[in-house]
Amino acid sequence: MPTFIAFIIGAAITLLFVRSHLKHLAGREAKARAAAERGKIHSDGPRAQHPQIDALRCIGCATCTTVCPEGDVLAMLGGKATIVNGHKCIGHGLCAEACPVGAIQMAMAKPGVDADMPHLTPKYETTVPNLFIAGELGGLALIKNAINQGRDCVDTIAERLAASRAVKSVPGIHDVLIIGAGPAGISASLRAVERKLNYLTLEQDEVGGTVAKYPRQKVVLTSPVELPMYGKFKRTEISKEELLDLWNKVLHRADFKFRAGEKVNDIQRDSNGIFTVVTSKGKFLSRAVVLGLGRGGTPRKLGVKGEELPKVMYRLIEADHYVNKKILVIGGGDSAVEAAMGLAQQSGNEVTLSYRKEAFTRIKERNARRIALCQRTGNLKVIFQSNSLEFKPSSVTLEVKGQVREIPNDFVWIFAGGELPTAFLQKIGVGFLKRDMVLEGGKELKAEAELELSLA
Repeated sequence: MPTFIAFIIGAAITLLFVRSHLKHLAGREAKARAAAERGKIHSDGPRAQHPQIDALRCIGCATCTTVCPEGDVLAMLGGKATIVNGHKCIGHGLCAEACPVGAIQMAMAKPGVDADMPHLTPKYETTVPNLFIAGELGGLALIKNAINQGRDCVDTIAERLAASRAVKSVPGIHDVLIIGAGPAGISASLRAVERKLNYLTLEQDEVGGTVAKYPRQKVVLTSPVELPMYGKFKRTEISKEELLDLWNKVLHRADFKFRAGEKVNDIQRDSNGIFTVVTSKGKFLSRAVVLGLGRGGTPRKLGVKGEELPKVMYRLIEADHYVNKKILVIGGGDSAVEAAMGLAQQSGNEVTLSYRKEAFTRIKERNARRIALCQRTGNLKVIFQSNSLEFKPSSVTLEVKGQVREIPNDFVWIFAGGELPTAFLQKIGVGFLKRDMVLEGGKELKAEAELELSLA
């Protein structure tokens, strides 16, 4: 009898566990379907690099859905991992790293989602042989991606040099010229030191690139990354100041060959495969070139009347310099949201954030939570479905859902992204992907074969 009772109790516990688990799965499925519906409303899919899931290999462990810092990019539907909010994905790649069975690979979105992008091979080479692009200029966000690509580009160059026995060191000709000293350029430079290449890094502005122009204390790294010669950053969050401190240490290395104030005006490749890079101060020769220019060099303007007023700005470095002011921030990305929240924290400021869409669709999960809290507490006013009509010395005019509204104003910040240097890239011969091309699994389905040309 005791054995029978123990069996009954065990069966009851098992049944309760199964029912609880099924209820949990049903709840998870319902949340996933709701997230998928929101994704359909807000976006037509991934904007750049994103996970590509092999449903046949997926074992439904859900590990990939828990590691993404951007929230519900992935969810479980029918027991399989599925992209439900592709527009939130910015290419961390943590899901692919976490998958225990290798069912996830990182792939590129359809070119032309936002604009035509430079034609790149899987090794980040352009249509000009031995001219490479690393970082966000090639369509990928994240400092982590830029660091990895800068390193990989130099590895490819070093391997080609080693394979080509005809290549001999010639005075005045570099193995590689690296254009830009942001994350991609610094990573490429350090790798060039490691690989014992004759290199030179050129920068028109300052070391750090776009990172140097970020607001104070902005978190710039959210996942571990490995920098050549310095090893792996194991912390999951690093601020702008911490990263710039490292950049400055790199700047003072004896083997860091760097020239500031060198704006590149032209790049030409001769019949022998040697590049001539023309800058504002001179000319340089090289067998290969890595472009790490970024996209934030020239802020995109709105073309609004009064935009030339000195109160209208495009970058915010020191939010605490502005107090007791009426401020308008324009934009719907992370930069706009972070600037608005930073300004709203300063004493006496009245901050309004204007965004043309009906909801935020492309900001990080932590920013979505923070700005929702700011709205609830009244620290920040958000006006969706609004567009700027005119900036005046003491006010701004907005169109809000078809209605014209004028509000008092002291300062305006516009965060509409940076302009891709398309004209420059076309001038130096870089081809662009067409809108009907698709990159899948890192390889182009309708593009030319990868260029495997030597540096000889």
